[in-house]
Amino acid sequence: MRAPPRVSVLLPVRDAETTLRECLDSLSRQTLSDHEVLAVDDGSRDGTGSLLRSHAEQDRRFRILPTPPRGVVASLHLALAAASGRLVARMDADDVAESDRLERQASRLENDPGTDVLGCRVRLFGSPGHSNLGMRSYVAWLNESLTHEEIVRDIWVESPLAHPSVMMRTATLLSLGGYRGFDGPEDYDLWLRCHARRLRFAKLPEVLLSWRDAPGRLTRRDPRYSAERFRALKIEALEARLLGPAGRAVVWGAGPVGKAWARSLRSRGHEIVAFVEVDPRKIGKRIHGAPVLGVGEAGLKGPLHLAAVGQTGARERIRSASAALGLVEGLDLVAVA
Repeated sequence: MRAPPRVSVLLPVRDAETTLRECLDSLSRQTLSDHEVLAVDDGSRDGTGSLLRSHAEQDRRFRILPTPPRGVVASLHLALAAASGRLVARMDADDVAESDRLERQASRLENDPGTDVLGCRVRLFGSPGHSNLGMRSYVAWLNESLTHEEIVRDIWVESPLAHPSVMMRTATLLSLGGYRGFDGPEDYDLWLRCHARRLRFAKLPEVLLSWRDAPGRLTRRDPRYSAERFRALKIEALEARLLGPAGRAVVWGAGPVGKAWARSLRSRGHEIVAFVEVDPRKIGKRIHGAPVLGVGEAGLKGPLHLAAVGQTGARERIRSASAALGLVEGLDLVAVA
């Protein structure tokens, strides 16, 4: 009987014939030969099924799991249930793994029991002529955070890991119940649940995944990945950890980000004690019924302070100013976006 592989790759696929071959070839070229790829064909109607079957005939490490169209979470659960490796890695059908990706990540997890969720730096690529400044900025931000402390410091800002870049122990993912099927982003939800369980994150400093950005990607057209759903998920998680079900908040920043947070918080029954601003035209006024304070007046203890800004450098300035007022980041203040 063949021994179980070290790594099981979870690969949900639907209608991906234009990008799939490059993805599959990158997994066949891995320097870690001891892996399996669990490709779930989620009701594809193009040539995806034929490509998968042809590749599996050439590389017996590939297992094809056909299913009616049920969505990415159901596909991930199907692949996870079939996984036999001690480690599971994620991959998407339009991305490309560097040849040593699986080997590097498996070696780190097997030799570092203190790391539970391991990503890597990623390289953005896309359709010819396609450019998205927001996505490029996000990837640059994501690639900056490598250590657990850096990752969790900004975990309320944005998803700190590229989902298809992640590897973790199979037992860990199973202990979390796998992915949660709900009206929101399943990957970011998983990171927040890992954080709540006090699991430890890390990223390898090497770029080990080329992450495709295309106009039709699911995260752009599916309402589950909208800014509103991300914000709702962040608030739910903050309520469970730092804010409480009817907690009070001070919002640093009275721009679009801060106002959006204030509206969402108030809709869930939270009181906005104050906004904090550096703009002298706003200080002394009221926004959404809350006073706008200058930085020198902002050292209120008790409410949770939210650094809700999007401008370059503003988050670090708030961190510096709040620390000078005696506010402790991670306890009294968190950065959000």
